[in-house]
Amino acid sequence: MSATDPLTSYDAVVIGGGPAGLQAALTLGRMHRRVLLLDSGEYRNATAEHMHNVVTNDGRPPAEFRAVARAELAAYATVTVREDAATAVVPDGDGFRVELGADAVPARAVVLATGLRDTLPAVPGLEPLFGTVAAVCPYCHGHELSGKPVAVLGSGPHVSRVAFLLERIANRLTVLADGGDLDPDTRALLADAGVAVRPEPVKELVRSADGATVRFADGPDEEVGGIFVAAEFGQRAPFAQQLGLTLLPSGAVEVDAMARTSLPGVFAAGDMAHTSAMPGPLASVLMAAASGQMAAVSLDAELLGRDHPAPQAA
Repeated sequence: MSATDPLTSYDAVVIGGGPAGLQAALTLGRMHRRVLLLDSGEYRNATAEHMHNVVTNDGRPPAEFRAVARAELAAYATVTVREDAATAVVPDGDGFRVELGADAVPARAVVLATGLRDTLPAVPGLEPLFGTVAAVCPYCHGHELSGKPVAVLGSGPHVSRVAFLLERIANRLTVLADGGDLDPDTRALLADAGVAVRPEPVKELVRSADGATVRFADGPDEEVGGIFVAAEFGQRAPFAQQLGLTLLPSGAVEVDAMARTSLPGVFAAGDMAHTSAMPGPLASVLMAAASGQMAAVSLDAELLGRDHPAPQAA
């Protein structure tokens, strides 16, 4: 089966059914490219009840956002959506073979939009709260905690920045150091800003009527409306490693300004990738969708160049 046979292959396979992948498929569909969108049903924001800071969609549940996008894709005859998980992406001639278990799909190019996987601090009770009471991004989840006490969990360099992002929103801020040592400069910054620090190890977090109860190994409980954490993250899917793509220190795939990876024909979008000029990926629905559009436009331009090479100067 030829990777370029128009009867059996796609111009592009988009792997990932979140905002980046949905937008990439929409853009390519509008250009009448034959596109297969693979949606594994796993999403980084699956635990979030609502999206925020998304113009025209502020407060919309993520599942509803995806359903609306799927309905819009159905209007484009060249776009196929398949609820399946790719298992491998393999270079094949001048294209790629995307494997789905025993099945395989040829494509001229690939958009990776598989996202990241969060690893939370090992605090009992944190995982069930993640996406509702507990979050990582003040821009996405801060406003909903207006006028409430808010905690920042951890002792790393992130705690002062996150606390200061929330100081106009929360009515009280507490850093839960969880037995860790805050460096003297961070502690001084927090003290100057009136941010309390609880150094005791956190015994557990328990959902409460107004948010969560923080129980410590020693000392009184503390009631908070929300908790912000610094999660570690890694690639959700194995394709970057399989293809030998260049990774940045953040763990994300390196792309250029046109969403091209280090391997020609492979593009990456969403929070799994960013340019070297950025310190890390942005967990934002709008940013993910924008990068998906850029990846699609860049992919379309690459295929156009293959099909209609520009005349070379003599």
